[in-house]
Amino acid sequence: MARFDSILGTIGRTPAVRLARLAPPHVELHVKLEAANPMGSVKDRLALGVIEAAERSGALRPGQTVVEATSGNTGIGLAMVCARKGYPLVVVMAENFSVERRRLMRFLGARVVLTPAAAKGSGMLAKAAELAAAHGWFLCRQFENEANADAHSLTTAAEILEDFATEPLDWFVTGYGTGGTLKGVGRVLRERSPRTRIAVCEPDNSQVLGSGISQPRDGQDGIAASHPSFRPHLMQGWAPDFIPKLTEDARSQALIDTIVPVSGAEALRLARALATQEGILAGITGGATLAAALQLAADAPAGTRILAMLPDTGERYLSTPLFADVPADMDAGELSISRSTPNLRFDVAAPAPTPAAGPAPAHEVPPADAAALSALIEDRHEPVVLFALEWCEFCWSVRRFFDSAGIAYRTIDLDSVEYQRDGRGARLRAALTARTSVQTIPQLFVDGEFVGGCTDTFDAWKSGQLQRLLARCGRPVANTTLTDPYRFLPAWLHPRA
Repeated sequence: MARFDSILGTIGRTPAVRLARLAPPHVELHVKLEAANPMGSVKDRLALGVIEAAERSGALRPGQTVVEATSGNTGIGLAMVCARKGYPLVVVMAENFSVERRRLMRFLGARVVLTPAAAKGSGMLAKAAELAAAHGWFLCRQFENEANADAHSLTTAAEILEDFATEPLDWFVTGYGTGGTLKGVGRVLRERSPRTRIAVCEPDNSQVLGSGISQPRDGQDGIAASHPSFRPHLMQGWAPDFIPKLTEDARSQALIDTIVPVSGAEALRLARALATQEGILAGITGGATLAAALQLAADAPAGTRILAMLPDTGERYLSTPLFADVPADMDAGELSISRSTPNLRFDVAAPAPTPAAGPAPAHEVPPADAAALSALIEDRHEPVVLFALEWCEFCWSVRRFFDSAGIAYRTIDLDSVEYQRDGRGARLRAALTARTSVQTIPQLFVDGEFVGGCTDTFDAWKSGQLQRLLARCGRPVANTTLTDPYRFLPAWLHPRA
């Protein structure tokens, strides 16, 4: 175990793992698990390297906003680094990249600006540069920033040389993305492990690097236009619609021995195989890199030693085709297992519950508790009152609906620390049950009128009753476009397959 002064100290030192079930028996096939970085991808390395290089040079001033264009992983790494160091961050990302990436960045405190998918990667680069120029922000320029490659020379390459010091590598296999890993690792291997050949992979339907066609550039580093060979592909972050400056450097410095095209279908198949046969959760790009490594392994001499980079974690792809065929509900086999024993099944009615005692008669509720409840319900300054439990999913369904609709309301969380003092929450709930004859929570009142629980509230919205009550008490709805409040219910209530 180790102790660190900050999360930034945990970046790097990722393991190389030998594959057993997916590797041909005549070769040693290893994968480098970049998901072991704190934010789950290889881009943590460049994020720290670029920011610290800019601090040393003075290009990044204390408190200055950082901006970068990214497919997501670099932005997540930058969000971590900027959160720790105290820099505001704006990330520019094309709208077609996975939703979980933008949510992770926002969760880490970044702001995310989306660009149209049709503008591709070069479009988000142009937007980031435009924002930097307009606002005086620091632009990371990951696709041409030498600090990106330096970070990989100092960390990734050093780890590989150490891991294979006594059993040198025959092949190093990687995608190119920004070109930072390719250039940074490649130049070190050329110098210190010259026997290691370097394979670079790209989508078979978008062979930009393998086309032999030069990248149209505006000046030395700028992108004049998308590369003519680019086509949309499945591997997010693996091959943009242009050849990055760092990748071009790697090619001009003869750091590439072969280019391996990989199909999207193979990338998906092998990402799933890594999970089910090796217990390794990697993304689509990891499956693609493994596909290239297996192509090399097929014709390699016995004893060949190969290392493939797995750039990130599979959790970054939950909303992509990688998980499209993974159901959330039980399939036929799982239902069969459930039915193999008699209890706790969805296809058998549960035993009828023992009838509960009815609500306490109104005369048994202490007058002070009834008065306290009435004061809350009839407060003209807070006419929308939701009696709730702090972490009840149905209460959160109503809260999320109200927040989306722009409805101002007051929540009385009966089980919160505040309302647990002296049993006040329990007494209010008893008074509430006596008043409405309803024992479940949540319960909503608008303008002193009882609306009901979660589904009652949603029904009242669909019938227009809730809108009329809100208008009557001067709380108009801000977002009138919501038509289906039931989508805010917990996901587990959706019909099972």
